[in-house]
Amino acid sequence: MSEAPKADVKPAATILLLRDEPTFEVLMVKRHHQIDFASGALVFPGGKSHAGDHDPNWDAHTVGWEAYDADQRGLRIAAIREVFEEAGILLARRRDGQPMSGEACPMAVRQAVDKGETRFIDVVSSLDAYLDLDALTVFARWITPSMMPKRFDTWFYAVNAPAEQVAACDGHETVDAEWIAPSEVLRLAAAGERKVIFPTRMNVQLLAEAASAADAVARAAARTLVTVEPQMEKRESGRVLVLPSNAGYGEVAEPVENIS
Repeated sequence: MSEAPKADVKPAATILLLRDEPTFEVLMVKRHHQIDFASGALVFPGGKSHAGDHDPNWDAHTVGWEAYDADQRGLRIAAIREVFEEAGILLARRRDGQPMSGEACPMAVRQAVDKGETRFIDVVSSLDAYLDLDALTVFARWITPSMMPKRFDTWFYAVNAPAEQVAACDGHETVDAEWIAPSEVLRLAAAGERKVIFPTRMNVQLLAEAASAADAVARAAARTLVTVEPQMEKRESGRVLVLPSNAGYGEVAEPVENIS
């Protein structure tokens, strides 16, 4: 019997938006229960990369364009777009170099971008703003295991949150936006009070090793990036997913039934 074909791996990007006031916290959103992937889960804002994220005309609307290759440009723009759509935060600078403040755009504009009715590049252009690609520091890269029906090559980026913007969920893909301490996310997941999927939990665990937002970003910048594609192993206790030992997560053997 031939093996079932593996699902295509789609590029994706997500953001760990961090702050230190009133305490060290990360912005997390709750996925709508009707979403087909990670429904009801507490996740970082993020999603699939779209064609518009790779528009070469973004060079006139970004800071740091020349520092990255085409893939990283598109992924960083995707990450910034996703946190804009899902939480209303725009990681951008005004023409005078100052960070964005207040509400970047009304909810209707965010929803139009999410639905593909309005191009994100046109929104940024109308604001006379420049997406800050340099604000993003690579935190991790995970590829969904080959046996999963949907697969993503997801880049995680750590970012110091803009102090003068307020997060608000979109009410469509996400139904709640919450600043929460990494240690509290882990406690809620362990207690079964919140659904936190495996990759999210592992990266919150890594984040929780930092003492502050600045420390988390500095650790990410100093860390050698090891791409994580969990591998399945059969053990006496059952099937588990293991991670590369040098990826920074310690020795991990996650029961397969826990990953959905």
